[in-house]
Amino acid sequence: MSSRTRALLVAAGLVLVLWLGLSLVPAPYVVMSPGPTVNLLAQSKGKELVEVSGAQAYHDGGALRMLTVVSTGPGDHVSLVQALVAWLTPGNSVYRYDDIYRPVDTSKTLREDAAVDMVSSQDTAVAVALKKLGVAYKTRVQVLGVVGGGPSDGKLEVHDQILKVDGVRTKTTTDVVDNVKSHAPGAKIAILVRRAGQLKTVTVTSTKSAQDPTKAAVQVTVGLGYDFPFKVAVDIDPSIGGPSAGMMFTTAIYDTLTPGALTGGKSIAGTGTIDVDGKVGPIGGIQQKLAAAEAAGAKLFLAPAGNCAEVVDSGWADHEMRVVRVDTFDQAITDIEAWRDNPQATLAACTS
Repeated sequence: MSSRTRALLVAAGLVLVLWLGLSLVPAPYVVMSPGPTVNLLAQSKGKELVEVSGAQAYHDGGALRMLTVVSTGPGDHVSLVQALVAWLTPGNSVYRYDDIYRPVDTSKTLREDAAVDMVSSQDTAVAVALKKLGVAYKTRVQVLGVVGGGPSDGKLEVHDQILKVDGVRTKTTTDVVDNVKSHAPGAKIAILVRRAGQLKTVTVTSTKSAQDPTKAAVQVTVGLGYDFPFKVAVDIDPSIGGPSAGMMFTTAIYDTLTPGALTGGKSIAGTGTIDVDGKVGPIGGIQQKLAAAEAAGAKLFLAPAGNCAEVVDSGWADHEMRVVRVDTFDQAITDIEAWRDNPQATLAACTS
C-alpha cells in the first residue's frame, strides 16, 4: 500500500469519525418541517369533518386546507448534522432552542396547552361564522382544558359550563379564579356545572397554586364559551393542537352553513388565529405551511398580515401559488369570492 493510499484512508477515517461525532453531539436547536394538511371540507371515515346538527348543512366540494408543522420538542435530540441537513432542505427552518421553548416547557405541558388552544379556537370559529350569518348566541364561562393527573382530572370535562363555585354564581372567568383562590390548598370545592344540558355538582379537592402556594388551585383552564342554537363540530385528529387554524375553521364552518361552493371547487389553503371580533392573528411556522400548501396543490394561500414580512423574506411571491394578505375573516371571505370568480382579481398582497 502506497503512502498516498494510507494517507487517504486515514483522512477518510478521520472524516467518518468527525461525521459520527457531529451526529451524536446534541445541539441547542429546534427543527421545524412542513406537516400534514387537512381539507376541512372533506370526509374522514364516511363522516364530514365539519359536522352540523340542528341546522341545514351544505357540502359543495372544493378544498379549504388547514396546515400543520412538525417540530422537534423539549427533550428531543437534535444533532449538528440534523440541524445542517434541515437548514439546507427547502421548507425547513432551524431555530435556537431558547427562542422557541421556555425552561419550564415539557412535551406534556405543550400538549395540554395546544389542546386548550384548539378547543378555544374551534369555539371562537363557530361564534365568528354564526355572527357573520346573523345567528344569535349567548356567551358563558366554560372549561377549556383539564390538567392530566390533576385534582380535576376525571371530574371536570372540557366544555363544562361553570355556574357556581361553592355556591357563589360565576359570570366571568375572573369570578371562577378568584372564588377558587379564596380557599386554602387542600379544601374541597363544590363546583356546579352544566354538562350536555344537565346540571351536575362535582367536588374537587384543591391543590397549591403554582403562582401562590398559599392559594388553592383545581388545575383547569377556563375561558369564554358559547351557547349556540345548534351544534357545529370540527372532527380532526386529536393530536393536532394550537390556535393557528382558527381562520380556516371559521371559513370552513361558514362555507358549510351557506349554499354553494365558496371555493368554486378550487383548492385554497391558509392559516391564522381568529378572535371573537373576527381579526386574524399571526402564527408560527409560516414557511413550513407555505411549503405544505404548495405541495398539496393549493392555488390560493391566505396569510395573516402579521406574517407578511416572513412571507416576503422567504421569496414566495415568485411561486405559482398566489399568496394574499388577510387582516380579518370578512376580508378572507371577500377575497376568496373575488379570486374564485376571477383568479386575476386585485387582492391585497404581502409586500413587507
